[in-house]
Amino acid sequence: MASTVLEIIAFTASVSGWVLVSSTIPTDYWKVSTIDGTVITTATFWANLWKTCVTDSTGVSDCKDFPSMLALDGYIQACRGLMIAAVCLGFFASIFALFGMKCTKIGGSYPSKAKLACLSGVVFIFSGLCSMAGCSLYANKITTDFFDPLFVEQKYELGAALFIGWSGASLCIIGGVLFCFSISDNSKTPRMAYIYNGATSVLSSPPKYQSGEGDFKNTSSSKQFDKNAYV
Repeated sequence: MASTVLEIIAFTASVSGWVLVSSTIPTDYWKVSTIDGTVITTATFWANLWKTCVTDSTGVSDCKDFPSMLALDGYIQACRGLMIAAVCLGFFASIFALFGMKCTKIGGSYPSKAKLACLSGVVFIFSGLCSMAGCSLYANKITTDFFDPLFVEQKYELGAALFIGWSGASLCIIGGVLFCFSISDNSKTPRMAYIYNGATSVLSSPPKYQSGEGDFKNTSSSKQFDKNAYV
């Protein structure tokens, strides 16, 4: 029972983290920078993995998609690959988890379900690590440029998408570890085997005595207590 509850908690955490990681990719604010006026913010610059935009004080945005994938910076290409890999791994891990959990009726026998649940935990961990690496690589580029005194271009700060990605990656890793612990808990639990001997009848036949010396003793004792002994 405890392992089943642990699997449900692991599945909920892992799938929630996968959803957060998936929502990070199209999110706008991976990095953001603002230009403040005397009263209001005059312009907001922001960018993600696919485009860079600027929003003025009236709320009108002007966006520009990245012209060519091959002309992109290396860190953006690496972040795209890592985030897409994280989403794909999380998708397959969710399917493995559905087949491997004990509370589901699919997946075969107990040993095969245990292997699938353990596999889903490992894949969720790899999905979380990919997402963590992608967000951290992007954040490292932002902080490096921000604190570089020789960098004269527009400087950005960390956007909300990075924190969402880190949160989703953490949930995926925690859920994968819980899946692995649930399998180890099941392996330590002793499984009692019950042997069915069949239905026993109420009227049992009288015991049979062995032939030989035992029969001789029984016959001799019966002869001593015959009818004439009570007359």
